[in-house]
Order: sequence, then C-alpha cells, then structure tokens
Amino acid sequence: QVVRSYKIRGAYHMIQSLPMETRSHGVVCASAGNHAQGVAYSCNLLKLYGKIYMPEVTPKQKINQVRMFGGEFIEIRLVGDTFDECQKEAIDYANTNKMSFIPPFDHNKIMEGQGTVAKEILFELDRIDYLFLPIGGGGLCAGVGTYFKIHSPQTKIIGAEPMGAPSMKEAFHSGKPIVLEKIDKFVDGAAVKKVGEFTFPICQSVLHDLCLVPEGKVCTTILNLYNLDAIVSEPAGALSIAPY
Repeated sequence: QVVRSYKIRGAYHMIQSLPMETRSHGVVCASAGNHAQGVAYSCNLLKLYGKIYMPEVTPKQKINQVRMFGGEFIEIRLVGDTFDECQKEAIDYANTNKMSFIPPFDHNKIMEGQGTVAKEILFELDRIDYLFLPIGGGGLCAGVGTYFKIHSPQTKIIGAEPMGAPSMKEAFHSGKPIVLEKIDKFVDGAAVKKVGEFTFPICQSVLHDLCLVPEGKVCTTILNLYNLDAIVSEPAGALSIAPY
C-alpha cells in the first residue's frame, strides 16, 4: 500500500466515485494522519485540490508524509486538540466552500474501500476461526465484517478498541453512538470521541465480541513487534495484535 495504511482504499474509492463536476470544486478531509495521507495521495493521483485538516497534536512525521504524498495539490491546516474538533472545522469549511467532505470512516464508499482488505485476507488463508480488527470510528470493521459475513460466516470477528477511547463499547451499551467527554489520545489512529452513525449498526451486526486494550499493552506490543519481528508499528497498528 503506497501510504502504508489501508486508509488509501476508502479515500480513493470515494473520491474517484465523485462526479467530475463535483470533483472540480476540490475535497476536504479531517484526519489524525493515515486517512489524510490517503486523501493527499488520491488528490495528487487524480490532479485535484484537497484541503487537509489535522489535529495540532499530530506527529510531525505524519504531517510531512501527507505533504509529500499530496505535493502541490493539497494544503494542510492544523486545528484543535482532537480529531473531533478538527473534523467539525473541516466540515464547516467544506460546506461554506461547496467542496466535498471525505470522512475517515462514516460513509458507505469509505466502508466499501476498507472492506477490500477482507478479500485479500481470504485469498491468503483458507479458513479463519477468529479475526481481530482494530476499531476507531468503525469503517474497517464495518467493511471487512460485511464481507466476512457473506464469504466466511463461520469466522468470529473480535473488535479491539483502546481502553482510553472506548467509543464503540459505550455505543453498544447505549444502543447508539454517543460522544465521550474525554479520551486518551495515545492510540491516535483509533482515538475518536464518537463512532460513526453509519458504521455503528453494521459493527453491531458483524462483531461477535469487543475487547478493550490498555494503552500499556499497546506499548508492549509495539516494542515486541520491533524487537522480535523488526516491524515498526504505530499504536493503532499494534492495537489488534495486543489482545493475544
């Protein structure tokens, strides 16, 4: 994957599906990093303007990567302390300027794009008993889970969510997405205050269980991946491996 994250799938799928006239006005996104890189790369590839909103706490390395992938076709703006604050600004800007907002998870086209990961998993492995999926807003889980429900119904799908940002767990308890007052931003790629309105009911139907992973366990997993397997992983990348 060019941007080293599955997020390119949903971003490109949604952007390229927009009518040419709509595309010509440009696109806007909000992201802690990976979705922003996917949108930036897509803008460069499709030669259209993109305004990228990122939280002020975003690691500099991710900001530089977004700039590299988007080149002359994107503009970055750092806003707010959390993804949710950043997203509000981005949506307001898109509406004011008649541009298309490309959400990081809460849209059918995004879920469809992320769901292509499932096809590759099942191409590599014949029979899967359990599949652990990281959960932030729920886009990957909804897309992959839907595909597995059809093509591998015997597989039990387990969601892995940061203990400090249990937005899906709380949504399950409440029966609908709710806004968490405070979250731990360490697992920045999966730390959202509210899961998607569209992703939530799908995740409800495809998940067999949901586990909360302590941030300390995520840290240990990152170190183990590096020391034992020479894999450099960000916190969200280690999230679904940590429950083992």
